[in-house]
Amino acid sequence: MSQAPESRSPEGPPSGLDTTGLTSAEAARRREEHGPNEAPRAAPKSLAARVFDQLRDPMILLLLGALVVVALVGDLADAAIIAAVVVLNTVIGVVQEVRAANAIAALDKLAAPHATVVRDGRFVRVAAPDVVPGDVVRLEAGDVVPADATLAEAAGMQVDESAMTGESVPVDVLTGGEVLSGTVVTRGRGRAVVTRTGAESGLGRIAALIASTATRPTPLQQRLARLSRQLVVLALALSALVFVLGVLRGQDALPTLVLAVSLAVAAIPESLPAVVSVALALGAYRMARHSALVRWLPAVETLGSVTVLASDKTGTLTEGQMVAQRLWTPFAEWSFSGRGYGVEGALQRYDDRSADPAEPVDADDAVGSDLLLRDLVLCNDARLGGPTDGAWTVVGDPMEAALLVAAAKRDPRLLDLPEAWTREAEVPFDSLLQRMVTLHRAPDGSWLVVCKGAPEVVLDLLPPGPSVDAARAAADRYALAGLRVLAVADAVHHRPPAEDALERGLALRGLVALVDPARPDARKVIEECRAAGIRTILITGDHPRTARAIADELGITADGGEVSDGAAVARGEHVDRVEHIAVYARTRPEQKVDIVSAWQQHGAVVAMTGDGVNDAPALRSADIGVAMGDRGTEVARQAADLVLADDDLRTVVRAVGEGRRIYRNIRTFLRYGLAGGLAEVLVILIGPFLGMPVPLAPGQILWINMLTHGLPGVAFGGEPLDPAVMTRPSPSPDRSVLADGLARQIVVAGSLIAVVSLVAGLVVPSGDQSQTAVFLCLGLAQLGVALAVRAPRQGLALRSRGLELAVAGAALLQVLGAVWSPLQDLLGTTDLALESTLWLVLLAAVPGVLVRFADRVIEARARVRA
Repeated sequence: MSQAPESRSPEGPPSGLDTTGLTSAEAARRREEHGPNEAPRAAPKSLAARVFDQLRDPMILLLLGALVVVALVGDLADAAIIAAVVVLNTVIGVVQEVRAANAIAALDKLAAPHATVVRDGRFVRVAAPDVVPGDVVRLEAGDVVPADATLAEAAGMQVDESAMTGESVPVDVLTGGEVLSGTVVTRGRGRAVVTRTGAESGLGRIAALIASTATRPTPLQQRLARLSRQLVVLALALSALVFVLGVLRGQDALPTLVLAVSLAVAAIPESLPAVVSVALALGAYRMARHSALVRWLPAVETLGSVTVLASDKTGTLTEGQMVAQRLWTPFAEWSFSGRGYGVEGALQRYDDRSADPAEPVDADDAVGSDLLLRDLVLCNDARLGGPTDGAWTVVGDPMEAALLVAAAKRDPRLLDLPEAWTREAEVPFDSLLQRMVTLHRAPDGSWLVVCKGAPEVVLDLLPPGPSVDAARAAADRYALAGLRVLAVADAVHHRPPAEDALERGLALRGLVALVDPARPDARKVIEECRAAGIRTILITGDHPRTARAIADELGITADGGEVSDGAAVARGEHVDRVEHIAVYARTRPEQKVDIVSAWQQHGAVVAMTGDGVNDAPALRSADIGVAMGDRGTEVARQAADLVLADDDLRTVVRAVGEGRRIYRNIRTFLRYGLAGGLAEVLVILIGPFLGMPVPLAPGQILWINMLTHGLPGVAFGGEPLDPAVMTRPSPSPDRSVLADGLARQIVVAGSLIAVVSLVAGLVVPSGDQSQTAVFLCLGLAQLGVALAVRAPRQGLALRSRGLELAVAGAALLQVLGAVWSPLQDLLGTTDLALESTLWLVLLAAVPGVLVRFADRVIEARARVRA
């Protein structure tokens, strides 16, 4: 049994409450005095703290341990190389962490909430940080309260204070009551005078307590951290094996120990943390460039795993700009001409036989329609401004604004009715009642009650009769055509009715049918999602027929998906058949949560899109909540992980692509980095059995590791999107990062690199030259594999050529290590004949060519199977 909302209010408003608002100059002075209306933030990390965080990584700790060992045994050259590797990785990691922090701070600024306040005698929209004490704020359903304030006026206001108090039941707040910063208006409207802002507000005091709370690592980062620890253990085991085998073969202990430590360093991809940091930071940056503001960093990676896109209809798949199309009364049917919020258009008789607008309205024949339009204007919280550039400017709910535009097409003077017909009481619309009721004092002293809402709700309040039956039939006909239908009833009283008797004695006034046109690109977005293995489902509060019509138009039901409704969801009938349902109609907020949960129980990774207060619970419960940033309510934006600043659903597809690109780039780097490490281990282990006592010197191993895992490794984090990843289903987030054949690919590539490197050492029999040949071939072969596994790209833009440039620079340094005397002295390499050098370069290209060829064959087979 649900608990009734609580009520909280003092006896009345505080005396002397100033509701005239502030001037711009006074607001600026108060902002200077009190500071911005922002909650305290965690202090930014110091440079030393960022460096320390980088050095705590298990792979970097292994490098530091190796540095200590080689320094203690007096091998200063190798110590210098290890130190260079540590410094390079630490610098890259710190730089990318700072870039990521700056990007997130910029996104927070872009996604900051706004408030509507009185400045210079008129309502203006300002950023929440610009709200100051004394501001008069207008609050409506869906708004987040920007600062602590006292209500000067309230009409049916309920506030969700769960974010502040933990109380799950909304509370009624009356005139004179206090509303707290960060709470959400769930119902009604009001005006409030700001009393406390920033750190002095209730939200600010709480924020101050948690400002130092650390961010949890993402699921992918946790999996990679486990992989790092496993690789460190494996590397240490291999280095111990090399040391033992070397000692058993009679080699000196200290050189063998240095070699074993160097091998441990080389066997792991120590630039992995930097690659992940680069991938996530660049992903958030690219999303922001496409108007997708990431509010929670894990959303960047999780998006790539989405398998179901659950979308609200209004404002998401449709334009969110309702247009009144039909007007029905018991006496006649009417049609509106014109488009959108444009001032052009008129009310015309509608002839069902021709389905075309007929003659203009006759004054004597339009009494019913004029009374219906009167009711639609009075029972309405929206306002029209302007007109500007041939269209009305809209403040308020798009559907209610469309009703005002329709009335203005009949007669603009109808918009002035609320001034003469004073509203004395109201029952605001909410998703449970599905209707709105207002009480007005008429100019002649009588009282008018207007009830507007869903036809099945309003018509049930009326006594049965032919007109009600005809209205039900007309409503069904409109809904079948994909229109949203509202029924209107009213009652005239000679004295004000009791509050609990407002809905008694109502008489049918008529119906109005509206349409929210589908976005021009919505169907293409759904087709792109289907091609990417993402199923789109529609969740809406509309009538099932309306929902089915828009779903058919957009292709959501192209695979024969079924239509369910809120009643079936309430009974739990959707759970077992969830994979067969494409449309959910007449759903309530809690039912949207149940739908998302049912899909998640069936193994789906769900992205939920929405823009309204009723979408917020589902946005929070989905794996990824995506809110509309322009038309969306602030509560929806606060509940979401990703905010679409342009309200363009295509941005969701781009964001999914970014998530998949990040995951693919990390896997590609692991394929490249681990294959190189495996090759080095195999060369050191197998070489002695082939007559090469020491295939590589410790300094040579560390040099190769620094070049291949340095800038080329980090460059993998910025690789462009491979279009092929958007033609396959999303990978499961529970799957190992080495799954789907990646481990096999690592073994194959590492073995190929090891084979050509050992061949290079065998064909150059002299000791020093043999070691140099292995050194040159091993490094170049790894870089060749980097080019082989890179993502496809088009054009010659340098922005998408970072990997090639990094590989070219590393290859040049690798060759210089074999031929330039200063580096020869450092690395212990010797000169090779020019013919031998060219032959080794060609041999080093073999693994990359074979890997590329194998990938092409696998891709071709996959296309044939598809």
